[in-house]
Amino acid sequence: MKVNFVVEDMFVFKYIGCSTVARSLYRGLKNSNGINISWERYKFDADISHYHTFGPIALLNRRFASGKKLLTAHSTPRVNVGNLALTNTINKKYPEIYRKFDHIVTISKTCEDEIKEMVPDVPVTRIPNGIDRDYFSPSKKKREDFRDLWNISPDEKVVLTVAQISPRKGIYTFLDLALKNPDTRFIWVGGFPYGPVSKDYLKIKMKKQSLPDNILFTGFVRDIAEAYNAADVFLMPTYAETFGLSVLEAQSCGLPVIARSIPEFHEVYEDSIRYFSSVSDADAQLHDDQSLRTCAAQAREYSSRYDIRDVCFDHLSLYKELISS
Repeated sequence: MKVNFVVEDMFVFKYIGCSTVARSLYRGLKNSNGINISWERYKFDADISHYHTFGPIALLNRRFASGKKLLTAHSTPRVNVGNLALTNTINKKYPEIYRKFDHIVTISKTCEDEIKEMVPDVPVTRIPNGIDRDYFSPSKKKREDFRDLWNISPDEKVVLTVAQISPRKGIYTFLDLALKNPDTRFIWVGGFPYGPVSKDYLKIKMKKQSLPDNILFTGFVRDIAEAYNAADVFLMPTYAETFGLSVLEAQSCGLPVIARSIPEFHEVYEDSIRYFSSVSDADAQLHDDQSLRTCAAQAREYSSRYDIRDVCFDHLSLYKELISS
């Protein structure tokens, strides 16, 4: 069985969530029996072409690919709101594009419901995201390395967010909470992968020019596991997700998570994380040390539900089913 991954991961796009998920899945599948897997944008003779993005290169590949065309729905119209400029124009293209594929993998019930409503004629299979729990694991050395790199003292409390910089991801909530807690270091790892077409690009750039010392924007980092290990709390203030992979990565590193109360998080993470609806709610959670300790104690174990090995098995089953149909 020949499977080819098609991912438009050029330049900073290699840091966005769909590329991260694809790389983890690809590495896991490479060790599986009965599969010859490749990662080539211009390979057309695979039994399964598995697309994790649907830009011009992916759509060109889809046109010439000879086997079954499978798309993982990492992105949906709902999560573009507050993420990109010209959202309405971009979102109108989704149904036309999604109908071009033979099958769609959805990564949560929320994601699946949206896809079914948008393209009810395209078959779907729900397989959640997964992570390599060997890589995303607690490490004292990685904690020290990251803190040394960014001149963060060992006893300084660090609240971390890992995400694209955008209103949809909750950048303004992050800044408001940081201003309320000047004695705590707030770190945002991530950048503007969509450049000037990112929502509020210039506005956010200007805000970043006059920030207090307790707020740090690192951009993209050399080892994301170092950043998770360097933190004491993970904050995810996003307003919409299809899954929320960074929450899972943080949990796998043993971090307590404070996240916005959105349906997709309640579905995926249940009561393993703490939820907020306003800045004051988040601030209260941030200072509830007992709750955070309880949350941290169960975080690593909860992440085992989404081990990449199980996710790879589910994908192999789907590939076989598609080839035989």
